[in-house]
Amino acid sequence: MKPTVKKYENDKELETDINALKEHGIGIKDIYVLSHDPDRTSRIVKNTEVIGVDYNQSETKQSYDKQGDELRAKLKSLNIPENEASDYEEEMNEGKIFLIVTDERVKGEL
Repeated sequence: MKPTVKKYENDKELETDINALKEHGIGIKDIYVLSHDPDRTSRIVKNTEVIGVDYNQSETKQSYDKQGDELRAKLKSLNIPENEASDYEEEMNEGKIFLIVTDERVKGEL
């Protein structure tokens, strides 16, 4: 099942939405934050206490030649189609940060 994805430019808005999801019973194992900036991702994860898909903490033993390759692989591991993963990774290059929610109760609510 494809997760719900929303992009942000403003970290505070993202943190507010994450906290609202948690208040509505969405588990932290279903909430992911992904960006090109490891400090930004870590800060948001720390502020909201969610599990972050942080690209510097490789989840597999596979190595990647480029940061973008690893980001796309992580997006695909969350059931995001390859063409969308490429689009999202491109937007991360432009400074966007993504909230990805795998709980199906969230469909269309972000």
